[in-house]
Order: sequence, then structure tokens, then C-alpha cells
Amino acid sequence: MTVASPGARARPLSPHVLQWRWHATMAMSIFTRVTGGAAYVGMFLVGGWALALASGQEAYEAYMNLLGSLPGKVVLFGFTVAIFLHMGGGLRHLLWDLGKGYAKGEATASAWGAMAFAVVASMAVWTIAALTGAL
Repeated sequence: MTVASPGARARPLSPHVLQWRWHATMAMSIFTRVTGGAAYVGMFLVGGWALALASGQEAYEAYMNLLGSLPGKVVLFGFTVAIFLHMGGGLRHLLWDLGKGYAKGEATASAWGAMAFAVVASMAVWTIAALTGAL
């Protein structure tokens, strides 16, 4: 028969996140979570755009002037990167659901690939917008 020790047992201690050596898969895991939240918050921009569109020409022009300002463009660029980075993370998870990409080298390569995809796709979207006069 076992005897229970009096009082609560000491909880196991885990190293703090700053004790770990950062690597691509760890960063991508964190980035995927952060960009999910950023994409959620960024959807308020889309909702504000829809409300401004429904509120008439003056409201729409004021909202577009806000988004067209330098701080507005910085926020929109961040929103673009967040959407593409979260999409890259989602594609990694889709591959994992199919049973692919679990090896250390493959996981690291897909993390770097998702990050590179987010940067390249965002730059491509903004370059096309600039070339077509949308900025």
C-alpha cells in the first residue's frame, strides 16, 4: 500500500522561453500564433472599410485617406505580411496532417520557406499595387 505524502508536491520546473536556443521551427510556431491574432485584429480594418463604404462617399473618402497615410500603409503592410505568414503556417500544418514534413530538416526548411513566402508574397502584392497606381 502506498502512503500519500502530506501537502502538495513540488511542480516540475520548465526552462523559461529565453533559456532555449531559438531555431526556425520555434520561431515559426510563435509567429503563426501571433499572426493569427494580428489577422483577427486586422479584419476590423476590413469591417471599417465595409462600414465606410456603406456610410456614403464622404465617410469612404475619409477612411481611404486614413488608410492611405503613412501610418495606415505601415499597418496595411503588416496586415499583409500577417495574412501570408499565417497562410504559410497553415500550409505547413496541412502537410503535417497528411503525415509529411516531420523530419527535422524538413520542418526547418518548411519554416524558412513559410517565412520567405510571406515576405516575397507581401512585396509582390505591394509592388503590383504600386505599379497599378493603387497606392
